[in-house]
Amino acid sequence: MNDSTLSLFVRVTQKCQEAEDIVSYELSDPHGRPLPAFSAGAHIDVRVKEGVIRQYSLCGHPEERDRYFIAVLREPSSRGGSVAMHDEIEEGDLLQISAPKNHFPLEPAKRSVLFAGGIGVTPILCMAERLSHTQAQFEMHYCARSRERMAFVDRLSQSAYADRVHFYYDDAPEAGKLDVAAVAGEPNDETHIYVCGPSGYIDHVMSTCKAQGWPSSQLHTEYFSGVETTSEDDESFEVKIASSGATFSVPKDKSVYEVLSENGIDIMVSCEQGVCGTCLTRVLEGEPDHRDLYLDDDERAANDQFTPCCSRAKSKTLVLDL
Repeated sequence: MNDSTLSLFVRVTQKCQEAEDIVSYELSDPHGRPLPAFSAGAHIDVRVKEGVIRQYSLCGHPEERDRYFIAVLREPSSRGGSVAMHDEIEEGDLLQISAPKNHFPLEPAKRSVLFAGGIGVTPILCMAERLSHTQAQFEMHYCARSRERMAFVDRLSQSAYADRVHFYYDDAPEAGKLDVAAVAGEPNDETHIYVCGPSGYIDHVMSTCKAQGWPSSQLHTEYFSGVETTSEDDESFEVKIASSGATFSVPKDKSVYEVLSENGIDIMVSCEQGVCGTCLTRVLEGEPDHRDLYLDDDERAANDQFTPCCSRAKSKTLVLDL
């Protein structure tokens, strides 16, 4: 696990229960200095504990430089990150973090439509704050399994843009059901659509919009976890390092990143699920088997880069620009 980008230390100045299984953290510079600026949709890497680095979206107001604000869902299938955040990180603790990064930025548009599912509200909330601050035209649609599992309801309901926020609960269908097709409407050049949440939620919104003719260039997504995969049908392959000519075999039960790391070749990684793009590596020869959620269709088709944390090879060998 490479943590050389974690260049900042912040103190947990507040920890709050926002909803069932969702806790928020206010992070500030220990010496009261302004934190690095960020834009709506940005996230930070957090060193939760030894060997565990996770990404959390910044959900505070982008104009606030005195603190960062993140929220963490306790995942039942946690690989150690969310449980440690909930159970081990307390007010007063110091955390090592990266400077903000943004793979999910707001694009210039006359109108923005924001879809949030569950904990996917975190970057969407930041977008709503920014769009409201700039008096832009937007609307937000927020879905959750129940009111008890929905974070920031009071904050949104009492905001200056409350009339543009719509809530949907799975356990209260009488309150209304999200109609993605009706909300998105017919494609037009002046609207951009953003969605963040569980994979199934994102896929539903995206497939509905695409079926209505919305171009991919106006649809923006951020996944919080990778696709569940199995190595049962995987085959071994080789990776060759272009600079040295060294070749390594990647067995079915290990990732390219793991094999290279075992052989002393460092690649910057963070999510290890193909979500964040931190480990993106150039491919000089061979055909990758893309299993990430970071690259778009055109970038995958080019076959000149891949995510070694989760993606594999369709060809017998991949030559990497390392």
